[in-house]
Amino acid sequence: MASAATAPPSPGNLKRIVAASLIGTTIEWYDFFLYGSAAALVFNKLFFPDSDPLVGTLLSFLTYAVGFAARPLGALVFGHYGDRLGRKKLLVLSLLLMGGATFAIGLLPTHATVGSAAPVLLTTLRLVQGFALGGEWGGAVLLVSEHGDARRRGFWASWPQTGAPAGQLLATGVLSLLTAVLSDDAFGSWGWRIPFLLSGVLVIVGLWIRLSVDESPVFREALAQAEARKAAQDGVAEKLPLVSVLRHHWRDVLIAMGARMAENISYYVITAFILVYATTAADVSKQTALNAVLIASAVHFAVIPLWGALSDRIGRRPVYLIGAVGVGLWMFPFFALIDTSGFGSMVLAVTVGLVLHGAMYAPQAAFFSEMFATRMRYSGASIGAQFASVAAGAPAPLIATALLDDYGSSTPIALYVIAAAVLTVLAVLVAKETRLRDLAAVDPADAEEQAAPASPADARTV
Repeated sequence: MASAATAPPSPGNLKRIVAASLIGTTIEWYDFFLYGSAAALVFNKLFFPDSDPLVGTLLSFLTYAVGFAARPLGALVFGHYGDRLGRKKLLVLSLLLMGGATFAIGLLPTHATVGSAAPVLLTTLRLVQGFALGGEWGGAVLLVSEHGDARRRGFWASWPQTGAPAGQLLATGVLSLLTAVLSDDAFGSWGWRIPFLLSGVLVIVGLWIRLSVDESPVFREALAQAEARKAAQDGVAEKLPLVSVLRHHWRDVLIAMGARMAENISYYVITAFILVYATTAADVSKQTALNAVLIASAVHFAVIPLWGALSDRIGRRPVYLIGAVGVGLWMFPFFALIDTSGFGSMVLAVTVGLVLHGAMYAPQAAFFSEMFATRMRYSGASIGAQFASVAAGAPAPLIATALLDDYGSSTPIALYVIAAAVLTVLAVLVAKETRLRDLAAVDPADAEEQAAPASPADARTV
């Protein structure tokens, strides 16, 4: 029977916790995706105007990739303190950092005003964005996973995952509206700043909601048990979460990284690179491409909880495999449909791609949370997820754009995504099924770390 500390919350309280995580992740992903869309549409002209258009886009996507490079650092720092101080405090900090950086991008001078300092400032703020997002994901999904009922954990934990398509929907929707009502000159001159400045308002709303939720009961109980052990045994020192994760959960970290390959790469090819491919290779207007992503993101948002619920019934691994295999098989039809230049075909291509992506993304929150012990869960889930993003999502638009530039064909890009799908299938096949795992149970590795005798190498303070 669950203890009082870990008893399931009331339905109303759980929904409030889910809403707090969802709204926070929506805002953070809005900020992150807004940069990606702007990188594809205007940053090449505003910050790299002396380059060839496609080269300028490559440089713009390079600053986009820099944000991913900072995500592992965010995972390490936020994971460490999230496993020491709690999930809630770190989630508030991540929201402030992300929102502040995005608002500042809206105030940046361009290359025409300050020259080469403009891309430097842009890159610096992108690093802050990546650092914040690297810590956001793990905390948001753990706050829900550690509150929820194990029988429906896949469903409830999938709701913070809908923050990605919701943020994409919001960012693409704002950009689509602005490009529809403003001329190209007006949008390039000042209109692009509006969605970045709107982030300031969204952050205030997100903070108000996020500050109202309680800390994870599973974490509170694990913290109390650790403090009791330390009080009862002289010379006890907990190891750094990173050290504990790599000692006891290195296999799970590698599985999580492999599982993210197809999920991460396919998503950024489908939603970010598509804006480049459609406008350069398929001769489609940027407004048409944005509208297709907008419609597909709405469907993506709707299907993620359905995939999460299915993972509660049949397991995390089967649902994940459906998505990985499906994305790999869809890549050639995906580009073939876009090459027709028809709006309906483009909507179908992106929508099916994102529905299949959702089969990987939906169970991912519960799947990764269930892999790790409580006192190293924030670190383990974040490290596995965010280190993979450096090799997967970060270079995906860059690699896809370079392949298009070199070969003038979508075939190498499709093969690139298929190769990632193969890696993900292999990773998931060697993983253990985690459905119904008790997150409050004392993990043997966790207990061993808490009771390890102190040594000069291990002793440290928070």
